[in-house]
Amino acid sequence: MMLLGRGLDARDNQTRQMQDAVSNVEKHFGELCQIFAGYVRKTARLRDKADLLVNEIYAYAATETPNLKVGLKNFADEFSRLQDYRQAEVDRLEAKVVEPLKCYGTIVKLKRDDLRATLTAKSREAKQLSQLEKTRQRNPSDLHVIAENELQRATMDATRTTRHLEETIDNFEKQKIRDIKNIFSEFITIEMLFHGKALEIYTAAYQNIQNIDENEDLEISRRMLRKDEEEDEEEDEDDEEDDEEDEFDATKEVR
Repeated sequence: MMLLGRGLDARDNQTRQMQDAVSNVEKHFGELCQIFAGYVRKTARLRDKADLLVNEIYAYAATETPNLKVGLKNFADEFSRLQDYRQAEVDRLEAKVVEPLKCYGTIVKLKRDDLRATLTAKSREAKQLSQLEKTRQRNPSDLHVIAENELQRATMDATRTTRHLEETIDNFEKQKIRDIKNIFSEFITIEMLFHGKALEIYTAAYQNIQNIDENEDLEISRRMLRKDEEEDEEEDEDDEEDDEEDEFDATKEVR
């Protein structure tokens, strides 16, 4: 009887341990899932803002001098290409980080089902223990019959339940650690891939801006300004000639 009682006490401790582990994971994995999901949403919004920026740069470039126009357009091309990688970053984070964390809602539910089954078995075994003790007290001479039948079965049930609970705790802890390693490794890998590609693209975009020849554009602007001035002067001369002809014709008519 004492062995069976100690078995029930051991399962009490195991059950509390499992309940604490499940509740801890439920709390913190839920928080991690919400925060990572917010991180992904903000990254997606950053991509949307970048798309607006690209469109505005294209619009502005179309109004500028040749070198500045080409430099801005090339910069916008690179920046637009970066947003394709940012979209891939968003998709991968959703699939490799957020979704696995969401799955822990189901995992926690299954573990709670295991706990309920264990608690049911423990309650049944405690009831059997109480009944056996009462029987022993009423019929001490029949103790060997109890030992051969009910006590043996109750002990086997207790051993089986204890072993199952131990395996459940071990498997849960192993899966939790393995999943944490995988999720965070995926997160770091995805971010490294994006930022590595971002560094490459930003370098090209920086070079495109630096390659803008302001002196050549300034000279082009000056030539265009001189051309406009010459055209204005020609128009003024034409207007003066037209005025002189009009005055000549008017004089002839008076004569």
